[in-house]
Amino acid sequence: MADSDRKTPLEKVEALYEELVDWYEEGSDREIRAASKLLMIGLLKLKAHGGFGWQGLVEDYVLMLKQDPERYARILEANRGDGKKVF
Repeated sequence: MADSDRKTPLEKVEALYEELVDWYEEGSDREIRAASKLLMIGLLKLKAHGGFGWQGLVEDYVLMLKQDPERYARILEANRGDGKKVF
């Protein structure tokens, strides 16, 4: 596989999200249902592997998303592949 074909972990999660949305077909709230599944698994893994303070990390990201969505978007963009911007 060429390096340009490789996806970052963030891009893989986004692809999985799209796959989940498609799986729900024309069901109601399919985007919310897909996102909630990823969130459920993510929270479980954070709790299991995040050590002391994992909840604080979650709260920090939620607060940032609420109060400074542009900064949150920049953090996500910085975790993308070839087209990512450097800040």
